[in-house]
Amino acid sequence: MTPARDRAGPGTAVAARKLHTDIELIRIEKRLEHWIRFGNAVDETILSRRMRIVRFRPGSLVAFVRWSASDYGTIRSRIDILRTVIPGEACSRLPFVRPGAQICLTIEGWPKVRWVLETIDAIEAAGIDPCSVASEHWSHVANRIAAGEPPRAYAAERHAAWRKRQALGL
Repeated sequence: MTPARDRAGPGTAVAARKLHTDIELIRIEKRLEHWIRFGNAVDETILSRRMRIVRFRPGSLVAFVRWSASDYGTIRSRIDILRTVIPGEACSRLPFVRPGAQICLTIEGWPKVRWVLETIDAIEAAGIDPCSVASEHWSHVANRIAAGEPPRAYAAERHAAWRKRQALGL
């Protein structure tokens, strides 16, 4: 018989884990890499030297980057900025993301992915945590990049307005 502390039930670590979104990270040198560009993980499970799972609380913003290559160079590069969901909330299914998440931005192709990474760098340079940026801004970034236009900067004033909207529950 299993000891009580190992059973999944209300209040146990196993039950709490079911509330989180798991993202599987892989690193195979010069072939395949999945990494988190930003996001506040609450837990991590190391599966092997090449694989681990990181967990995020519901409502967290996470930048998930996937890259793969062959002997001839990069095959695919992609960045997804996701908002994690609570169980039962509508979400999109993504590879390596369980149970799923709301997609704020999806960009493929290294030049465009690099543009998103530079946008994240600019937000951090302005002293703003990318995890706290308005999720609508990431949709704006995706739309502008898709149109071949530079995204508007996410300024401290816009961030302050976003924080006020959050405080009001809007």
